[in-house]
Amino acid sequence: MSNELGAAGDVSDTKGFFPDQNPNPVLRMSDTGVLTYANSSAEPILRAWGIAVDDRLPDATVAALRRAAALSPAGSIEVVHERQTFDVLSIHVAELDAYNLYGTDITAAKVVERFPGQNPNPVLRMTYAGDLRYANDASRPITTFLGIGLGDHLPEPLLGQLRAHLADSAAPVPEVGGAGGRTYRLKPVDIPEFDFVNLYATDITAARQVERLNAENERLLLSILPASIAERLRAGELTIADRFDDMTVLFADVVGFTELSSRLEPDEVVTLLNAVFTLCDRLADEFGLEKIKTVGDAYMLVGGLGDAHAEHRVQSSHAADVADMALAMLEGLTTLGREWGHELQMRVGLNVGPAVAGVIGLKKFIYDVWGDTVNTASRMESTGIPGRIQVTDATHERLKDQFAFEPRGLVAVKGKGEIETWFLTGRR
Repeated sequence: MSNELGAAGDVSDTKGFFPDQNPNPVLRMSDTGVLTYANSSAEPILRAWGIAVDDRLPDATVAALRRAAALSPAGSIEVVHERQTFDVLSIHVAELDAYNLYGTDITAAKVVERFPGQNPNPVLRMTYAGDLRYANDASRPITTFLGIGLGDHLPEPLLGQLRAHLADSAAPVPEVGGAGGRTYRLKPVDIPEFDFVNLYATDITAARQVERLNAENERLLLSILPASIAERLRAGELTIADRFDDMTVLFADVVGFTELSSRLEPDEVVTLLNAVFTLCDRLADEFGLEKIKTVGDAYMLVGGLGDAHAEHRVQSSHAADVADMALAMLEGLTTLGREWGHELQMRVGLNVGPAVAGVIGLKKFIYDVWGDTVNTASRMESTGIPGRIQVTDATHERLKDQFAFEPRGLVAVKGKGEIETWFLTGRR
């Protein structure tokens, strides 16, 4: 498994990168049930399942992990190997089509279930009515956090979760906080011969921290790269470059922003530009497109990149999606300008055609797109008119049955001479 991204997005920051350094088991299962990763701490679990990396997990185990991940909050299963027992939390990572599995050794809780005084982990005991009758020394962080003592009634929300799990073992195991910012999973075990319920707590603070770090790393990585590219990097590809036979490229530039920024305070400049690009990002998500980068007050995105948004394009081509977004950008920027009390306009340029895309750089790497199609789209923006969307003749031919255009005529374009261009004005 390749390195996880650090919180700063710089691959030189190795904090949280390596699951192999985690003393607890960490595994990953694909959506199809194949084990794609396991750190060294997971060896007992692998032996219990009788598999190795790249093998498929037993069908019953796959089904149980899927059910656990579907719970809210996510649930877990128990795995026993010889004298060790592990609680395996299952987290579905939809962007990666995989399940992250985090194991916690709960052997101690199992060995001394009926001898709470000898248990180094927190053990509590409650009556069927929900009154606390016993708590060992290790449970003090939990009782302190809950603000209860012997004889007190457990909080009703927690009591309801405990009873639900007692009634149905498939129900989520409750989690409670503890003093010092700890987090515990509190598993109830009925002891009917004595008419009470033992509550066995497992400190899952480390697992939750790993989970949060993993989620943050996933979020950060997917904010930098398309999901399909992020997965390829995780799979170990060192050079990622793809040729696309058909892509739609958009460039947009905020007109007069340099002059406007000279009249604003620095924090106002950043806040305003962030508002503009947040609008563009929201529209890119809405229309199923991929933002490539921003440079100063310029914004670049593409349509037709892989299958990340195939569902959105069932009834719409990527060229039409980009055209719709361009129109929405101009409208949204006008509204934003009124809210800020400034006249905001964009020049927008579109082009369609083949391109090459790939990941460049090591530190602060980016995913970029190159080729004549990209260069021409950039020229459509730079030679355009404020508040208008200038497109190439190829783009006009692609969209003329769905959209309305105005001919602009011949425009001098660097490296190409004079070419025919059009202004996109709206949907037909």
